[in-house]
Amino acid sequence: MRSAAPTLEAVAREAKVSRATVSRVVNGSPKVSADVVTAVNAAIAKLNYVPNRAARSLASRTSGAIALIVPEDTTRFFGDPYFAAIVQGITRRLDESDYLLNLLVASTDPGHKTRRYLRSGIVDGALVVSHHEGDELQHDAGMTLPLVFGGRPSSEFDDHIFVDVDNVEGGQLGTRHLVDLGRRRIGTITGPLDMPAGIDRLAGFRQAMEAAEMPVDAVETADFTAAGAVAATRRLLDRVPDLDGLFVASDLMATGALAVLRERGRSVPDDIAVVGFDDSPAATSSAIPLTTVHQPSEQMGFEMADLLLRHLAGDADVPRRNIMPTRLVRRASA
Repeated sequence: MRSAAPTLEAVAREAKVSRATVSRVVNGSPKVSADVVTAVNAAIAKLNYVPNRAARSLASRTSGAIALIVPEDTTRFFGDPYFAAIVQGITRRLDESDYLLNLLVASTDPGHKTRRYLRSGIVDGALVVSHHEGDELQHDAGMTLPLVFGGRPSSEFDDHIFVDVDNVEGGQLGTRHLVDLGRRRIGTITGPLDMPAGIDRLAGFRQAMEAAEMPVDAVETADFTAAGAVAATRRLLDRVPDLDGLFVASDLMATGALAVLRERGRSVPDDIAVVGFDDSPAATSSAIPLTTVHQPSEQMGFEMADLLLRHLAGDADVPRRNIMPTRLVRRASA
């Protein structure tokens, strides 16, 4: 005869804590001491307890799932190492909880499918990364589902929870390095100018150039892809052939820029110094290792998930604006 499956109450008795405390540990609440978490997890392992997700969902009217919303096409999502780092950080935090992650990659949203999905009760909260101006989730005042954004939202609402770096400061940092190297004709390849990251990194470039009393006209816009950067770099070199410094708003785009410079016979860093942004695997796997502005992408994903879990656990002190540091990493390209 098969023995009955262990219950939440049995785990509580074994760990010598309350049923509510076991529930908080299972759901990843931060309001439990490390000693209690260790005791509860030991009891779970000893009894081979498996949470009954379906029963818990019916009782609590929660799904036990979190959505990751990426308003991009699948080519960019699977081709950009930035997203891999963000997802790694998110899953590292969710692995400490009992939540599952649902992924929705959608560059277009006919019929407001994403909003209907988020309001259906399928998920308890959502993480949103790589959003653009006009994305309706930022402007939907009627959205009651807890949301955490990866990157500063462009919405006029000021109560969004988000995790970001100071992209203006990062743009300044990368550009100032080129100025300090003695480069006199410096340009930039920007990200999309309907995204706060693209706007802010360009603003940082302009501020550093103006502080150095240097011209700010050598600017071309791309789309955070290598192919987009190839076209933008060709346009920039055609227009500014004496370019000797280039700040590129992502490492992936910088790999496209390096390909064009090689195509044009321009030596890096002798003829032209190049600085990227992200410090992703693209920076170290390119033909010439990239000097770049480091942003802690994996930790940003971890913090996004942690803030959402805290919010779902009823933490009233979750900070809205969470800014993480950047730093310059010097390699061969500059």
